[in-house]
Amino acid sequence: MARYTEAVCRLCRREKVKLFLKGARCESAQCAMERRPYPPGDHGGGRRTKESQYLLQLREKQKCRRIYGVLERQFRGYYREAARRKGVTGETLLQILESRLDNIVYRAGLARSRNQARQLVLHQHILVNGKRVNVPSYLTKPGDTVQVKESSREIAPVQLALQAASGRTAPAWLEITLHEAKATIRDYPTRSHIEVPVQEQLIVELYSR
Repeated sequence: MARYTEAVCRLCRREKVKLFLKGARCESAQCAMERRPYPPGDHGGGRRTKESQYLLQLREKQKCRRIYGVLERQFRGYYREAARRKGVTGETLLQILESRLDNIVYRAGLARSRNQARQLVLHQHILVNGKRVNVPSYLTKPGDTVQVKESSREIAPVQLALQAASGRTAPAWLEITLHEAKATIRDYPTRSHIEVPVQEQLIVELYSR
């Protein structure tokens, strides 16, 4: 499956906002957005693009895709599923994305970035309800328990992530037990609990064209 393998800092610069794709680096002075807060390319700093409504919608969709690390085909599938469900389509779309296993691992503080969380899942370090799951796109649901398996809790990435998470406030929709490297999903998050810089209504407008 195709996957973006170039410098992820270029993605943040392209979207003109921090997407927090590199964990701790994004919170430091080394962040590319702190040093070069303009689109990549020879003339990125002085480029002026007429921002049509379509371009705004497209950029918002691309931004959301890149935050969660999903491909276009996956993203379109999530949108179709959100449109089928009851409720506000844009908010439901974000709830589905937040329910991905790699995102839960990241939100619970078991990894310092979604990319690192994806690696932990792929390398079979994560259990869901006591069973090993190695599919990052696995959709969790309220009541599920996500945990780093006991034999993997001492590896450096997990230890560093748990240390960083100890000083942070846990998301209201997750019940987190850091000393067990475990999180239980209380409910689907409401929009106010989803801290992503995305205007989901623009995405709905794009796919409704």
